[in-house]
Amino acid sequence: MRLKTNSAKRKVLPRYVYDVIDAFPCCSHPMTIFSSAIMTMQRESFFSKKYRGGIGKNDYWDPTYEDSLNLIAKLPELATYIFAKLYRDGKHITSNPDLDFGGDFAHMMGLAKPYDDVSRLYFITHADHEAGNVSAHTGHLVGSSLADIYLAISSMVNGLAGPLHGLANQEVLRWLLDLYDKMDGKVPSEAEMKQFVWDTLNAGQVIPGYGHAVLRKTDPRYSLQREFCLKHIPEDPLFQYVDMLYRIVPRS
Repeated sequence: MRLKTNSAKRKVLPRYVYDVIDAFPCCSHPMTIFSSAIMTMQRESFFSKKYRGGIGKNDYWDPTYEDSLNLIAKLPELATYIFAKLYRDGKHITSNPDLDFGGDFAHMMGLAKPYDDVSRLYFITHADHEAGNVSAHTGHLVGSSLADIYLAISSMVNGLAGPLHGLANQEVLRWLLDLYDKMDGKVPSEAEMKQFVWDTLNAGQVIPGYGHAVLRKTDPRYSLQREFCLKHIPEDPLFQYVDMLYRIVPRS
């Protein structure tokens, strides 16, 4: 409860951030807007102000911590405002302070249950991320120059926007929807799915989400998401596509 109360005091975005987001063309990618909006808030950095004032290096952590809490609190509003601009004709939904983090994010996205549980699942499973991936490594590298949190996190988002990193989530959906259109919405047989997989590979392309350089076993985040889908949307055709890929691709 203390974290929620603390976050509520920090989550208000400066007016100029909305202006920056509104200035982007409607066809801009959300990650481009997201990164730019974060970097725009660099002027709010406590660390930057304290550093210019001559703070001792043993005290760097204090303003950095403040910057971190401020940015984390602002990200849900930032992300959902961008979503509204690009996909909901600018109809932004304001925060509901009575809801928890996941519930409030779902509320601002304008999505009904069980999306609130989807938000909670994603926030929890992605909260602990090791330092070897592109975005974490980039943030450490940029931060090592004493660039503040806003600059470092913006650089991390840029790395996350690549199709071999975070954008793979979008690429997976794009690949699935391409198959969905070719199948006229029907669930393919295992033989048809295997052929589509091999057609993709033989064309010199990749199957998004597979061939991870580090993970040699199923990502536990996927296992949790799969359990969620089996419980809530087992008949959804796109999930059935994904579940079939889960069975076919590793042994193909």
